[in-house]
Amino acid sequence: MSHPYLPRGIEEFRALAKARLTAFPRIAVPDVPGMRRAGVTLCVVPGAGDVLSVIVMKRAYRGRNAGQWGLPGGRLEPGETAEVAALRELREELNLTAKPADVLGLLDDFPATSGFAITPTVVTIDDIDSLRPNPDEVFSVHQVDLARLAAEDVPHWVRPEHATLQHELRGDLPEADATGLLQMRIAPDMTIHAPTGALLWQFRAVVLLGHSPTDSRVAHFAQPDWTAH
Repeated sequence: MSHPYLPRGIEEFRALAKARLTAFPRIAVPDVPGMRRAGVTLCVVPGAGDVLSVIVMKRAYRGRNAGQWGLPGGRLEPGETAEVAALRELREELNLTAKPADVLGLLDDFPATSGFAITPTVVTIDDIDSLRPNPDEVFSVHQVDLARLAAEDVPHWVRPEHATLQHELRGDLPEADATGLLQMRIAPDMTIHAPTGALLWQFRAVVLLGHSPTDSRVAHFAQPDWTAH
């Protein structure tokens, strides 16, 4: 199978991502009593040469989601939109400032078992020289190469007990038909489940691989029990 085309350089990525996100009919989760809302960023940044990456972080080992993989983001404050909250949290957690013009679009809301509806905002930042993780919220920051995220061997589907490989995704299969629990196996020490894994999976499907909306939905993805807290 041929490798997916990936943009070379941040400007080329912006053009491709904006076009694909503009054409993507995102699904918003409607308000219901008791629902809380959060905004996160899928923040794409340039590296050495033409390498582009998306920022993933491990949460500090305290408070909510202690030690879990996540994206910069958090709950909405009164009067905020999900996009505004996502950019505020990016600044508060990593000291990175994204301007409104850096926003390329939104993906589907994800209804997390924790009671949050999570809205992912795709943004780009020209450089990350100012990156300073807030130690109260962030244990470590990682740049995931977009080529690695797009690789065929990253998404896996396993039985809910995580014990046995149930189905391995390949580019010639309709990924949305897979069943089981998603694991985004990005590196030997980086396996990411939903909700964050689902957001990365949809970003991969829609922005990087250009899959159809029908084959790119994630709201039905199972989540491990420990993510409900």
